[in-house]
Amino acid sequence: MNDRPTMTNLKTAPASALFRATALAVSLTLLAGCSTSSSFKRLLDRSDSTATSTSNVVPRGGAVAPDMASADEKEVATLYNAGLSEMQGGNYSRAQKKFSEVERQHPYSKWATKAILMQAFSAYQRRAYDDCVNAAQRFITLHPGHKDAPYAYYLVALSEYERIADVRRDQRRTERAVEALEEIARRYPDTAYAADAKQKAQLAYDRLAAKEMEVGRYYVKRGDYLAGINRYKKVVTDYQQTTQTPEALYRLTEAYMALGIVSEAQTAAAVLGQNYPNTDWYRDAYQLVTTDGKQPVASESSWITKAFRSFTG
Repeated sequence: MNDRPTMTNLKTAPASALFRATALAVSLTLLAGCSTSSSFKRLLDRSDSTATSTSNVVPRGGAVAPDMASADEKEVATLYNAGLSEMQGGNYSRAQKKFSEVERQHPYSKWATKAILMQAFSAYQRRAYDDCVNAAQRFITLHPGHKDAPYAYYLVALSEYERIADVRRDQRRTERAVEALEEIARRYPDTAYAADAKQKAQLAYDRLAAKEMEVGRYYVKRGDYLAGINRYKKVVTDYQQTTQTPEALYRLTEAYMALGIVSEAQTAAAVLGQNYPNTDWYRDAYQLVTTDGKQPVASESSWITKAFRSFTG
Protein backbone atom coordinates (compact mmCIF):
# COMPACT_ATOMS: atom_id res chain seq x y z
CA MET A 1 0.00 0.00 0.00
CA ASN A 2 1.35 3.41 -0.98
CA ASP A 3 2.18 5.88 1.77
CA ARG A 4 0.15 9.06 1.65
CA PRO A 5 2.22 12.23 1.23
CA THR A 6 2.73 14.14 4.46
CA MET A 7 3.01 17.88 4.92
CA THR A 8 6.78 17.61 4.44
CA ASN A 9 6.06 16.47 0.87
CA LEU A 10 3.88 19.48 0.09
CA LYS A 11 5.95 21.85 -1.97
CA THR A 12 5.90 25.58 -2.11
CA ALA A 13 5.28 27.49 -5.31
CA PRO A 14 8.16 27.17 -7.81
CA ALA A 15 9.95 30.51 -8.11
CA SER A 16 9.83 30.46 -11.89
CA ALA A 17 6.10 29.80 -11.89
CA LEU A 18 5.49 32.59 -9.42
CA PHE A 19 7.56 34.91 -11.61
CA ARG A 20 5.51 34.06 -14.68
CA ALA A 21 2.21 34.54 -12.83
CA THR A 22 3.39 37.93 -11.60
CA ALA A 23 4.61 38.89 -15.07
CA LEU A 24 1.25 37.96 -16.55
CA ALA A 25 -0.59 40.12 -14.01
CA VAL A 26 1.74 43.02 -14.80
CA SER A 27 1.20 42.55 -18.53
CA LEU A 28 -2.54 42.73 -17.98
CA THR A 29 -2.04 46.04 -16.18
CA LEU A 30 0.07 47.36 -19.03
CA LEU A 31 -2.52 46.17 -21.50
CA ALA A 32 -5.19 48.16 -19.67
CA GLY A 33 -3.03 51.27 -19.81
CA CYS A 34 -2.28 50.86 -23.54
CA SER A 35 -5.84 50.28 -24.55
CA THR A 36 -7.13 53.29 -22.69
CA SER A 37 -4.50 55.66 -24.04
CA SER A 38 -5.96 55.36 -27.52
CA SER A 39 -9.46 55.76 -26.08
CA PHE A 40 -8.25 58.85 -24.22
CA LYS A 41 -6.94 60.34 -27.50
CA ARG A 42 -10.22 59.65 -29.27
CA LEU A 43 -12.12 61.45 -26.53
CA LEU A 44 -9.85 64.45 -26.77
CA ASP A 45 -10.17 64.51 -30.56
CA ARG A 46 -13.93 64.81 -30.11
CA SER A 47 -13.51 67.93 -27.93
CA ASP A 48 -14.63 71.15 -29.60
CA SER A 49 -12.23 73.67 -31.07
CA THR A 50 -12.21 75.70 -27.86
CA ALA A 51 -10.37 72.93 -25.99
CA THR A 52 -7.45 74.32 -24.05
CA SER A 53 -4.03 72.87 -23.34
CA THR A 54 -5.60 71.11 -20.35
CA SER A 55 -6.07 68.21 -22.75
CA ASN A 56 -2.62 67.07 -21.63
CA VAL A 57 -4.04 66.14 -18.21
CA VAL A 58 -3.57 62.37 -18.06
CA PRO A 59 -5.63 60.51 -15.46
CA ARG A 60 -4.01 58.03 -13.15
CA GLY A 61 -4.10 54.27 -13.54
CA GLY A 62 -4.68 54.24 -17.29
CA ALA A 63 -8.19 55.60 -16.79
CA VAL A 64 -10.16 57.40 -19.49
CA ALA A 65 -10.33 61.20 -19.10
CA PRO A 66 -13.39 63.41 -19.48
CA ASP A 67 -13.84 65.97 -22.24
CA MET A 68 -11.56 68.90 -21.37
CA ALA A 69 -13.27 71.55 -23.53
CA SER A 70 -13.21 75.15 -22.32
CA ALA A 71 -16.38 77.01 -21.39
CA ASP A 72 -17.65 79.31 -24.13
CA GLU A 73 -20.35 81.23 -22.21
CA LYS A 74 -19.05 84.66 -21.27
CA GLU A 75 -20.41 84.81 -17.71
CA VAL A 76 -19.16 81.40 -16.67
CA ALA A 77 -16.04 81.07 -18.83
CA THR A 78 -13.57 82.83 -16.54
CA LEU A 79 -14.42 80.71 -13.51
CA TYR A 80 -14.80 77.39 -15.35
CA ASN A 81 -11.63 77.84 -17.39
CA ALA A 82 -9.75 78.80 -14.23
CA GLY A 83 -10.67 75.35 -12.93
CA LEU A 84 -9.25 73.80 -16.09
CA SER A 85 -6.07 75.84 -15.65
CA GLU A 86 -5.66 74.60 -12.06
CA MET A 87 -6.17 71.06 -13.31
CA GLN A 88 -3.49 71.55 -15.94
CA GLY A 89 -1.07 72.57 -13.22
CA GLY A 90 -1.93 69.52 -11.13
CA ASN A 91 -3.69 71.63 -8.50
CA TYR A 92 -6.68 69.32 -8.24
CA SER A 93 -7.92 70.56 -4.88
CA ARG A 94 -8.13 74.13 -6.18
CA ALA A 95 -9.63 72.91 -9.44
CA GLN A 96 -12.35 71.08 -7.51
CA LYS A 97 -13.18 74.28 -5.61
CA LYS A 98 -13.36 76.33 -8.83
CA PHE A 99 -15.78 73.86 -10.41
CA SER A 100 -17.83 73.88 -7.22
CA GLU A 101 -18.11 77.65 -7.53
CA VAL A 102 -19.27 77.31 -11.14
CA GLU A 103 -22.08 75.07 -9.94
CA ARG A 104 -22.97 77.49 -7.11
CA GLN A 105 -22.81 80.76 -9.04
CA HIS A 106 -24.23 79.59 -12.38
CA PRO A 107 -26.63 76.74 -11.50
CA TYR A 108 -28.61 76.95 -14.77
CA SER A 109 -25.67 76.96 -17.14
CA LYS A 110 -24.78 73.82 -19.09
CA TRP A 111 -21.30 74.34 -17.69
CA ALA A 112 -22.63 73.98 -14.15
CA THR A 113 -23.75 70.49 -15.13
CA LYS A 114 -20.31 69.78 -16.57
CA ALA A 115 -18.68 71.28 -13.49
CA ILE A 116 -20.19 68.59 -11.27
CA LEU A 117 -18.47 65.94 -13.33
CA MET A 118 -15.21 67.87 -13.29
CA GLN A 119 -15.43 68.08 -9.51
CA ALA A 120 -15.64 64.29 -9.44
CA PHE A 121 -12.68 63.92 -11.80
CA SER A 122 -10.57 66.42 -9.82
CA ALA A 123 -11.33 64.49 -6.63
CA TYR A 124 -10.37 61.22 -8.33
CA GLN A 125 -7.06 62.71 -9.45
CA ARG A 126 -6.18 63.71 -5.89
CA ARG A 127 -7.30 60.34 -4.49
CA ALA A 128 -10.26 61.86 -2.62
CA TYR A 129 -12.42 58.91 -3.60
CA ASP A 130 -15.35 59.63 -1.31
CA ASP A 131 -15.59 63.14 -2.78
CA CYS A 132 -15.40 61.66 -6.26
CA VAL A 133 -18.20 59.20 -5.59
CA ASN A 134 -20.39 61.86 -3.98
CA ALA A 135 -20.02 64.26 -6.91
CA ALA A 136 -20.47 61.54 -9.54
CA GLN A 137 -23.56 60.17 -7.86
CA ARG A 138 -24.99 63.68 -7.56
CA PHE A 139 -24.49 64.08 -11.29
CA ILE A 140 -26.28 60.76 -11.93
CA THR A 141 -29.18 61.75 -9.67
CA LEU A 142 -29.63 65.20 -11.21
CA HIS A 143 -28.93 64.25 -14.83
CA PRO A 144 -29.64 60.53 -15.32
CA GLY A 145 -30.20 60.86 -19.06
CA HIS A 146 -27.24 63.15 -19.76
CA LYS A 147 -24.72 62.07 -22.41
CA ASP A 148 -21.99 62.15 -19.73
CA ALA A 149 -23.88 59.90 -17.30
CA PRO A 150 -21.79 56.89 -18.41
CA TYR A 151 -18.65 58.75 -17.36
CA ALA A 152 -20.15 59.49 -13.94
CA TYR A 153 -20.81 55.78 -13.43
CA TYR A 154 -17.27 55.09 -14.63
CA LEU A 155 -15.78 57.45 -12.02
CA VAL A 156 -17.73 55.68 -9.28
CA ALA A 157 -16.34 52.35 -10.46
CA LEU A 158 -12.79 53.73 -10.65
CA SER A 159 -13.04 55.05 -7.11
CA GLU A 160 -13.89 51.56 -5.87
CA TYR A 161 -11.19 49.98 -8.01
CA GLU A 162 -8.47 52.30 -6.74
CA ARG A 163 -9.27 51.28 -3.16
CA ILE A 164 -8.86 47.55 -3.71
CA ALA A 165 -7.06 46.14 -0.70
CA ASP A 166 -3.98 43.96 -0.50
CA VAL A 167 -4.79 40.22 -0.76
CA ARG A 168 -3.98 39.79 2.91
CA ARG A 169 -6.91 42.02 3.85
CA ASP A 170 -10.69 41.79 3.54
CA GLN A 171 -11.78 41.84 -0.11
CA ARG A 172 -15.30 43.27 0.19
CA ARG A 173 -14.21 46.47 -1.52
CA THR A 174 -12.75 44.42 -4.37
CA GLU A 175 -16.12 42.73 -4.77
CA ARG A 176 -17.82 46.14 -4.90
CA ALA A 177 -15.30 47.28 -7.50
CA VAL A 178 -16.06 44.26 -9.66
CA GLU A 179 -19.79 44.93 -9.42
CA ALA A 180 -19.35 48.60 -10.35
CA LEU A 181 -16.99 47.85 -13.24
CA GLU A 182 -19.26 45.16 -14.63
CA GLU A 183 -22.22 47.55 -14.41
CA ILE A 184 -20.35 49.94 -16.71
CA ALA A 185 -19.76 47.18 -19.24
CA ARG A 186 -23.39 46.09 -19.00
CA ARG A 187 -24.98 49.55 -19.19
CA TYR A 188 -22.69 51.10 -21.80
CA PRO A 189 -21.12 48.25 -23.78
CA ASP A 190 -20.05 50.31 -26.80
CA THR A 191 -18.10 52.98 -24.93
CA ALA A 192 -14.40 53.38 -24.19
CA TYR A 193 -15.38 53.24 -20.51
CA ALA A 194 -16.75 49.72 -20.94
CA ALA A 195 -13.55 48.49 -22.55
CA ASP A 196 -11.43 49.88 -19.74
CA ALA A 197 -13.87 48.64 -17.09
CA LYS A 198 -13.72 45.08 -18.44
CA GLN A 199 -9.93 45.02 -18.22
CA LYS A 200 -9.92 46.45 -14.72
CA ALA A 201 -12.61 43.97 -13.65
CA GLN A 202 -10.37 41.13 -14.84
CA LEU A 203 -7.53 42.43 -12.68
CA ALA A 204 -9.92 42.72 -9.74
CA TYR A 205 -11.05 39.13 -10.27
CA ASP A 206 -7.41 38.10 -10.15
CA ARG A 207 -7.13 39.80 -6.78
CA LEU A 208 -10.17 37.90 -5.46
CA ALA A 209 -8.72 34.63 -6.74
CA ALA A 210 -5.37 35.41 -5.13
CA LYS A 211 -7.13 35.90 -1.81
CA GLU A 212 -8.78 32.48 -2.13
CA MET A 213 -5.39 30.93 -2.89
CA GLU A 214 -3.81 32.61 0.12
CA VAL A 215 -6.49 31.27 2.46
CA GLY A 216 -6.36 27.83 0.83
CA ARG A 217 -2.60 27.56 1.35
CA TYR A 218 -3.06 28.64 4.96
CA TYR A 219 -5.55 25.83 5.61
CA VAL A 220 -3.40 23.21 3.90
CA LYS A 221 -0.35 24.32 5.88
CA ARG A 222 -2.38 23.60 9.02
CA GLY A 223 -3.33 20.18 7.68
CA ASP A 224 -6.96 21.11 6.97
CA TYR A 225 -6.98 19.78 3.41
CA LEU A 226 -10.73 19.86 2.88
CA ALA A 227 -10.94 23.54 3.78
CA GLY A 228 -8.04 24.23 1.44
CA ILE A 229 -9.69 22.27 -1.37
CA ASN A 230 -12.86 24.33 -0.99
CA ARG A 231 -10.84 27.52 -1.53
CA TYR A 232 -9.03 26.13 -4.58
CA LYS A 233 -12.36 24.89 -5.91
CA LYS A 234 -13.74 28.45 -5.81
CA VAL A 235 -10.83 29.63 -7.95
CA VAL A 236 -11.43 26.87 -10.50
CA THR A 237 -15.19 27.36 -10.66
CA ASP A 238 -15.60 31.13 -10.15
CA TYR A 239 -12.30 32.67 -11.27
CA GLN A 240 -11.19 30.32 -14.02
CA GLN A 241 -9.91 33.06 -16.34
CA THR A 242 -7.47 34.47 -13.80
CA THR A 243 -3.74 33.88 -13.50
CA GLN A 244 -4.36 31.89 -10.30
CA THR A 245 -6.00 28.89 -11.99
CA PRO A 246 -2.86 26.87 -12.87
CA GLU A 247 -1.66 26.98 -9.28
CA ALA A 248 -5.14 26.14 -8.01
CA LEU A 249 -5.14 22.95 -10.11
CA TYR A 250 -1.71 22.03 -8.83
CA ARG A 251 -2.77 22.63 -5.23
CA LEU A 252 -5.82 20.43 -5.80
CA THR A 253 -3.51 17.70 -7.04
CA GLU A 254 -1.34 18.16 -3.98
CA ALA A 255 -4.20 18.19 -1.46
CA TYR A 256 -6.06 15.24 -2.98
CA MET A 257 -2.86 13.18 -2.99
CA ALA A 258 -2.35 14.07 0.67
CA LEU A 259 -5.86 12.77 1.42
CA GLY A 260 -5.35 9.63 -0.68
CA ILE A 261 -8.10 10.62 -3.13
CA VAL A 262 -5.92 9.68 -6.07
CA SER A 263 -8.62 9.80 -8.79
CA GLU A 264 -9.33 13.47 -8.11
CA ALA A 265 -5.59 14.20 -7.96
CA GLN A 266 -5.17 12.52 -11.34
CA THR A 267 -8.04 14.57 -12.74
CA ALA A 268 -6.66 17.87 -11.45
CA ALA A 269 -3.26 17.06 -12.95
CA ALA A 270 -4.80 15.99 -16.26
CA VAL A 271 -6.93 19.13 -16.58
CA LEU A 272 -3.88 21.20 -15.68
CA GLY A 273 -1.93 19.49 -18.45
CA GLN A 274 -4.69 19.95 -20.99
CA ASN A 275 -5.03 23.68 -20.33
CA TYR A 276 -1.58 24.77 -19.11
CA PRO A 277 0.83 22.15 -20.48
CA ASN A 278 4.00 24.26 -20.51
CA THR A 279 3.92 25.43 -16.92
CA ASP A 280 5.97 24.41 -13.91
CA TRP A 281 2.67 23.77 -12.17
CA TYR A 282 1.87 20.95 -14.61
CA ARG A 283 5.37 19.49 -14.52
CA ASP A 284 5.25 19.35 -10.74
CA ALA A 285 1.71 17.93 -10.69
CA TYR A 286 2.75 15.25 -13.19
CA GLN A 287 5.74 14.32 -11.04
CA LEU A 288 3.59 14.17 -7.90
CA VAL A 289 1.03 11.85 -9.47
CA THR A 290 3.51 9.57 -11.25
CA THR A 291 5.56 9.22 -8.07
CA ASP A 292 2.57 7.29 -6.76
CA GLY A 293 2.64 5.06 -9.85
CA LYS A 294 -0.32 6.78 -11.53
CA GLN A 295 -0.85 8.89 -14.63
CA PRO A 296 -2.75 12.17 -15.04
CA VAL A 297 -6.13 10.94 -16.28
CA ALA A 298 -9.31 13.02 -16.12
CA SER A 299 -12.38 11.36 -14.64
CA GLU A 300 -15.52 12.33 -16.54
CA SER A 301 -17.51 12.30 -13.31
CA SER A 302 -15.15 14.67 -11.45
CA TRP A 303 -16.34 18.17 -10.59
CA ILE A 304 -13.04 19.47 -11.96
CA THR A 305 -13.69 18.05 -15.43
CA LYS A 306 -17.27 19.33 -15.36
CA ALA A 307 -16.16 22.80 -14.24
CA PHE A 308 -13.82 23.20 -17.21
CA ARG A 309 -16.27 21.68 -19.67
CA SER A 310 -19.09 24.00 -18.57
CA PHE A 311 -16.82 27.03 -18.74
CA THR A 312 -15.51 26.32 -22.23
CA GLY A 313 -18.98 25.49 -23.55
